[in-house]
Amino acid sequence: MGAKPAKIPAQAPAKLKARKLGPRFLRAFAFAAEKHAGQVRKASTTPYIAHLMGVASLVLEFGGDEDSAIAALLHDVVEDCGGAPMLKEVRRRFGNRVAKIVAGCTDSDTYPKPPWRERKEAYLRHLKSVDANTRLVSAADKLNNIRSILADYREVGEDIWTRFNGGREGTLWYYRALLDEFQRRKPNWAPNRLIREFELAVKELEAMAEAARSSDSEVRLCQEPST
Repeated sequence: MGAKPAKIPAQAPAKLKARKLGPRFLRAFAFAAEKHAGQVRKASTTPYIAHLMGVASLVLEFGGDEDSAIAALLHDVVEDCGGAPMLKEVRRRFGNRVAKIVAGCTDSDTYPKPPWRERKEAYLRHLKSVDANTRLVSAADKLNNIRSILADYREVGEDIWTRFNGGREGTLWYYRALLDEFQRRKPNWAPNRLIREFELAVKELEAMAEAARSSDSEVRLCQEPST
């Protein structure tokens, strides 16, 4: 009888180095809370800071570092709280790297904003050339947004589309185009999990909208007078 092969000892899982958040993150949180004070999520009484916290949480969950998490807290501060001058303040307070990510997540830094479709098409073109950290924050932002849309859609149904400049068709187009862009270039940050979560959310939103279209068509057919 041959000798038994030597038993290879099981290797212990590699220890992951904890990512620590320091005083800069706390300052960014206070800065975001101050600048967005009084703002709420669309058609709700939820303070806007809840969205920023949600995006920062996703960024950290999917591997982002402190600069990316800070940028997540500040990703709307230029667009909603002062335009181009605000970006200079972000750079002064939190550094060039954070400011670069914030700028990359901003679809308008002027007032009044350009028309909705024009802004979104420009942002999609812009995403093609941004770095991985900016794509991470952008994808986390869009995932948090679409999850909120889905939750509200289940509550209020088709009335939800009145909240959005693009209406039903424009909103569906935009999230599908975002998904296509995020899938086009493989990122190096926890790629498949975040993009997969976004894909599932987009498909769920499309399915809900399609079911509503079918229901509307059936109602119209039933209401048409017979000849």
